[in-house]
Amino acid sequence: MKINVAHLCFSYGDKPILKDINFQVSQGEVVCIVGPNGSGKSTLIKCMASLLRFHSGSIFFDGKASTDFRSMERAKHIGYMPQTASLCFSTTVFETVLMGRRPYSSWRSSTKDVHIVADILKQMDLEENALHNVNCLSGGQQQRVFIARALAQEPKALLLDEPTSALDIAHQMDTMDTVCNLARTRQISVAMVLHDLNLAARYADRIVMLFRGSVHAQGSPQEVFTSNNMETVYGVTASIQNNNNTVSILPVARCGATQQASEKTRG
Repeated sequence: MKINVAHLCFSYGDKPILKDINFQVSQGEVVCIVGPNGSGKSTLIKCMASLLRFHSGSIFFDGKASTDFRSMERAKHIGYMPQTASLCFSTTVFETVLMGRRPYSSWRSSTKDVHIVADILKQMDLEENALHNVNCLSGGQQQRVFIARALAQEPKALLLDEPTSALDIAHQMDTMDTVCNLARTRQISVAMVLHDLNLAARYADRIVMLFRGSVHAQGSPQEVFTSNNMETVYGVTASIQNNNNTVSILPVARCGATQQASEKTRG
């Protein structure tokens, strides 16, 4: 499922948040949306998930406007995981992930639903927690449960807002490996917000870098993660290394701090 965001604008009241956003996510592609705090990343992903009504522009999924999807149709085609997810009632991990099958099920789950959930729990390293109450798990475990629930929808497009923020390094890699492998093997279009630039550089096919509500740069990690972009967008000097087509970003100092240090040295 191809995603096309065209001339998207969004405001909270009189305050513009997103300004003329344009980018695409091809079928089977992983696109990471990055940018400093307040640049509009989460607002953008919420607009794509139809949780916020944008003021102008358009979002198309395989040529169909997002506003034309009925809720059940959207649930079958588009999976979404928010930055912070929670449950107001007690359910087990298995029951929570099984909720992702609701668009396909009647009141009673089928054998197919159960097998799909079991496979996803295995992929997400959640088998041992299957019968545990979700509210009793750690924040990182809960986050993996909600990603699993989105995957249980068998979506054609997957929208994730900070899917690795509460995970340790090992589970960050496991989660990203799982999502990226599913994107390629099942040809799922994935758009995700990430703060970890090195994680984005490692796994993304393309990067969309936001700055002050606009797309400052987009392209491959090598094209987007440059010293100039790091200085302009993040206000830091950074050492950028490219080894075996993998970009590594090491922040060195705030731009102002670098200038002050240089002045002290000259003094």
